[in-house]
Amino acid sequence: MAGTKTFTMIKPDATAAGNTGKIIDRIIQAGFSIVEMKWTTLSNDQAKKFYEVHAERPFYGELVEYMTSGPIVAAVLEKDNAVEDYRTLIGATNPKEAAPGTIRAEFAESIAANAVHGSDSDENAKIEGDFFFA
Repeated sequence: MAGTKTFTMIKPDATAAGNTGKIIDRIIQAGFSIVEMKWTTLSNDQAKKFYEVHAERPFYGELVEYMTSGPIVAAVLEKDNAVEDYRTLIGATNPKEAAPGTIRAEFAESIAANAVHGSDSDENAKIEGDFFFA
C-alpha cells in the first residue's frame, strides 16, 4: 500500500558526528519506507539553488557554507501522511524547543546545525526530491 512521499536530508553536522545510521534507524522505526537515498556532498551552486528561497535572508551565506561543509544524505521517504508525520518525528527547528524523543532533540547541535531537513508540504517534498533524484 503506497503512501505519500516526503524529502529529508541528514545534514553535515549529523553525518560528521556519526549519527547517520541512528537517524536512518529512527526513520525506519517510525514506519517510513526509504524510496530513494544517496550520500553526497553539495557543491556551492547546488546549495545556493536548493536554498534559493532564503537568498534574501541574512543567514543565506552561512547556510550555503554550512550545507557544503561536509557530506549529506538525501532521501525520499514514503508513508501515509508522510510530510506531517516526518515533521513530527524530527521536531522543532530549534532543538531546545524540540519535543523529547524527536530527532532534533537528540541529534541537533543548534538551530543552524539541526541534524535534518524535512519538507514542509507535499508540493515542496516533490520539488526537493526531484532536485536530488531527477
